[in-house]
Amino acid sequence: MLARLRSSWTAVVPVVGLIVLAVTWGVSPGPVLATTIAVVLMGAILAAVHHAEVVAERVGEPFGSLVLAVAVTVIEVALIVTLIASGGEGSHSLARDTVFAAVMITANGIVGIALLVGARRYGIPRFNPEGAGAALAVVTTLATLTLVLPTFTSSRPGPEFSPLQLGFAAVASLSLYGVFVLTQTVRHRHFFLPVLSPGDGDDGLHGPTPTNRATYTSLALLCAALVAVVGLAKTVSPVIEAGVSRAGIPESFVGVIIALLVLLPEGLAASRAASRNRIQISLNLAYGSAIASIGLTIPAIAIASIWLPGPLTLGLGGTQIVLFLLTVIVGTLTVVPGRATRLQGAIHLVLFVAFLFLAMFP
Repeated sequence: MLARLRSSWTAVVPVVGLIVLAVTWGVSPGPVLATTIAVVLMGAILAAVHHAEVVAERVGEPFGSLVLAVAVTVIEVALIVTLIASGGEGSHSLARDTVFAAVMITANGIVGIALLVGARRYGIPRFNPEGAGAALAVVTTLATLTLVLPTFTSSRPGPEFSPLQLGFAAVASLSLYGVFVLTQTVRHRHFFLPVLSPGDGDDGLHGPTPTNRATYTSLALLCAALVAVVGLAKTVSPVIEAGVSRAGIPESFVGVIIALLVLLPEGLAASRAASRNRIQISLNLAYGSAIASIGLTIPAIAIASIWLPGPLTLGLGGTQIVLFLLTVIVGTLTVVPGRATRLQGAIHLVLFVAFLFLAMFP
C-alpha cells in the first residue's frame, strides 16, 4: 500500500509541477504564490530523486550514481545560464559562487552526513579508496584549474579568464570529465562498486529490478520533474534574491541557495545509501556531482559567455581558497584509509558549516 502511494504521488507531482510552471511563468510571485511554488518545487525534487533511483536500480552501479549526478547538473547549468542572462546584480559571479558552493556542499556536507549516518549504524563503514581517491583528485584538479587559477592569472584585471584561457579551461574540464566517466563505468568500474561486508549480499542494496516499462516511465517523469524544477526555481529566484538583499547577506549567497536546492536530491540519495551501508555509492554521488558540476557547467558557461552580457568572474577569494585547500587535505585523509568513523564525518560537517557561515558573514 505504501509503495503504491509513493509511486502514485511521484507520478503526479512532476505533472503538477509543469502545470504550475505554465501558469506562473513570467509572473512576479507574491508571498502566498511563492510559498505554493516552493512546496511544488520541493515535491518535484523529491519526485526526481525517486525516479532517478528507479533508473539507477535498473542500470546498476556506478551508472546509477552517474545518472543522478548528470541530472542534477543539468538543473544547475540551466539555472545559472538563465539567471546570468537576466543580468541581475551579482550575476557576473553567479557561476563561480554556485559551482564553488556545489563543491563544498558535496565534498563536505553530503560526505559528512553520509559518513555520520553510516558510522552511527555500522560502526566503521568501508569504501574503495581507489575510486574515492580518484574522484577526489579529479575534483581537486578541476576546481583548481577553473576556480583558483583565475585569481592569479594576469591577462585580465580581476579574477577573470581571458577568452583563450576560458576556452582552454572549458576543453580541459570537459575532457577530464569524459576520462573520469570512462574510468568509472568501463575501464575500472570495480573501483566504484560498494564494498560488501562479510555475510552481506546484493539484496541489501536494491529491491526487485524495475521492468523496462517502469524504467522508461521513470525516465520520462524524471525529465518532467527536472524541467519543473528548473522553471519553478527560475520563477521563485527573484523572491530569493530579494530575501537575501533584505537580510543584508552578500549577493553571492544566492549561488549557495541555488546549489543547496539542486543538490538536495543528491543529499537524500547519499543518505539513503549510507543507511544501507553503501558508503561507496554515497561518495560516488557526492564527488560525482562535484565533478559534473565543474566539468559540465564551465564548458556550458564558456559557450554561453559568447552572448551573455557583462564580465565572467570565476576566481575565488582568499577565504574561499583557504576553505577549499582545507577541504582537499581533509578529504584526502578521509579517503586514503578506505574506512571512516564519526570523527571524519563531523570534521567535514564543521567545514561545511564554516563555509555557510562565512558565505553569509564574510
